[in-house]
Amino acid sequence: MTPHTHKIIRPSILYFGTPVVLLTTENEDGTVNLAPISSAWALGQHVVLGLGSESQTVRNLAERPDVVINVASPDLWRQVESLAPLTGADPVPESKRAVYRYEPDKFSAAGLTPQPSDLVRPPRVAECSLHLEARALALTPGGQGGFLAVEFEVVRVHADERIVVPGTHHVDPGVWSPLIYNFRHYHGLTPELGHGFRSETAAASRTSPPRRPS
Repeated sequence: MTPHTHKIIRPSILYFGTPVVLLTTENEDGTVNLAPISSAWALGQHVVLGLGSESQTVRNLAERPDVVINVASPDLWRQVESLAPLTGADPVPESKRAVYRYEPDKFSAAGLTPQPSDLVRPPRVAECSLHLEARALALTPGGQGGFLAVEFEVVRVHADERIVVPGTHHVDPGVWSPLIYNFRHYHGLTPELGHGFRSETAAASRTSPPRRPS
């Protein structure tokens, strides 16, 4: 095997392949904010998200902890990108004014559909195949005040029946994959290379037809 040669670089961001989620939170006046987030990871029934400290999402969660974490699929990248330059903060924070503009109805702006939730107040995004109803547990400042790491407890999961292994509660990774934000470019997952030794869906993935939810 040819040895790799490495060089020192100073990238402006470190999005080295993270899933994209759309967050729905409740504004002070009862309307809904919808925001794309590209720093997300899960452990057990908890999800941690990295959020900008001046975002409307953070303002909402500080007062109203309910949220829906809508996990986007690759076919939604255009809708995600249409939300990227929008903010629900009015007035727009000074640090964002050169790039962002205020938009009170992000669902309409992105061509997405709100769908009622069961246990939390904000709606789900109907076009997403995976919805995590959750509540914020802790908001921890970081990055010299530039962002917050927010921990959520997931209280209910909704999955499109087409991505669930029949007769189980398992999402079939052979049918569905997340949208990945890779150094500010959108990607889907490539075909499966293998599976972990603790996989509970390996047999189902091997027999699932190569289909995707429409």
